Amino acid sequence: MAAVTQPLARPRVSARARARKARARGGILWIAIGGILLAGVVFVNVAVLQLNLRLDSANAERSKLLADNAALQTQYSRLISSPRITAAATKQFGLVYRDPSEYVYVDLAKK
Repeated sequence: MAAVTQPLARPRVSARARARKARARGGILWIAIGGILLAGVVFVNVAVLQLNLRLDSANAERSKLLADNAALQTQYSRLISSPRITAAATKQFGLVYRDPSEYVYVDLAKK
């Protein structure tokens, strides 16, 4: 005859033990949620820092371009100055400046 063994009885868990386990799970859950939120805050701060670095480099480039534009404007003003053009016209083409009061106008519409 074969011996039949009885299944082991599970120990009963008291209500207090169940409450402690539930509180422990709740605490772990809150810790995980807090960690996720803190990771999100760190991610946002890193993104803002990267944007600030890009903005700073764009502002530096803008300042450099403004300085270059000012230098080019100064050079342009020097190049289009009247004495320089007059000297170049005299040297290259033999043109001579005449006083505008010496000009004579002919009226071709006379009848």
